Amino acid sequence: MGLPPWMVFCSWSLNLIYQFWVHTERIDRLPRWFEFVFNTPSHHRVHHGMDPVYLDKNYGGILIIWDRLFGSFQPELFRPHYGLTKRVDTFNIWKLQTREYVAIVRDWRSATRLRDRLGYVFGPPGWEPRTIDKSNAAASLVTSR
Repeated sequence: MGLPPWMVFCSWSLNLIYQFWVHTERIDRLPRWFEFVFNTPSHHRVHHGMDPVYLDKNYGGILIIWDRLFGSFQPELFRPHYGLTKRVDTFNIWKLQTREYVAIVRDWRSATRLRDRLGYVFGPPGWEPRTIDKSNAAASLVTSR
């Protein structure tokens, strides 16, 4: 049951080879039909951009059509700025690679409801549970009377 190891290796290898050319800045745009189906350097620049309009977009490795179908596609409107959205105070490669997972686990542990725990794991980046600030709610009740 499952896929033969050679098939997994070939698929992984083809995807890795494809990634070399999409990481170039030298190619601007390609023919429309190609950009509609395949990931291109333009699409991939968006994927790495830190501009708010570009965050969490263009996940496809080879086929960009999946991003179009699932609503995560974003065309390149302007050259993206590259970088992280949060300040990082370390050069430790392990901490850099695991910091978001550690944050998810920390948030997951702090959640008291199952719905909130599922939200931290399956919700969009930056998801937080809706909570009512009891001090503001009480103040608004007093002023509304």
